[in-house]
Amino acid sequence: MRCDSAGVAMLNWIWVGLVVLAVVVGAVNGRLEAVTKAAFDGARTAVDIALGLIGVMALWLGVMKVAERGGLVELLARALRPLARRLFPDVPPDHPALGAMAMNLAAGWLGLGNAATPLGLKAMAELDALNPHKGTASDAMVTFLALNTSCITLVPATIIGVRVALGSRSPTAIVGPTILASATATLVAATTARLLARLPAFRLPAPPAGEETGS
Repeated sequence: MRCDSAGVAMLNWIWVGLVVLAVVVGAVNGRLEAVTKAAFDGARTAVDIALGLIGVMALWLGVMKVAERGGLVELLARALRPLARRLFPDVPPDHPALGAMAMNLAAGWLGLGNAATPLGLKAMAELDALNPHKGTASDAMVTFLALNTSCITLVPATIIGVRVALGSRSPTAIVGPTILASATATLVAATTARLLARLPAFRLPAPPAGEETGS
């Protein structure tokens, strides 16, 4: 919680600094009116884009909810379990963490951000139960975080909505490049996490003898 509060406070200070810097630079150059006009124009554009997104996002979220209720997410999760066992060799095959991670990644693939978040939190809680070094992320936790952050996106609903709101002639043209870029990011993230785990500098010491790591 302290880390989250510190991060929010830092972002707030960054935004305040940018606003103050823009006002100071505008005043020094005698273009304070241009700064004010740009601020109002940006606010108006943001509202126009947000309103244009409502219809598209409602449609895609509805489609994704139907897919979730229809069992598509669970089907993808089952297909991901063999891969998950290879990516997380330290996690027992029948441990609940594997199921939660598979469900989280499957929901992320379908763009179900609201459904993926609680599944990701549950997966991290399950992995922490297996972690012998409390307070330090285990290899499995680091790998899962890398996969979660760089998750493959099959349906970039938000970007499609923005392109529709801005009048794009082919708003779905972003689907192919998005899948390619996110798949590449996922591959690089998973490979990097596994390679770094093998380096002595990042390797965790063996847990004390007789210490339980959870079930």
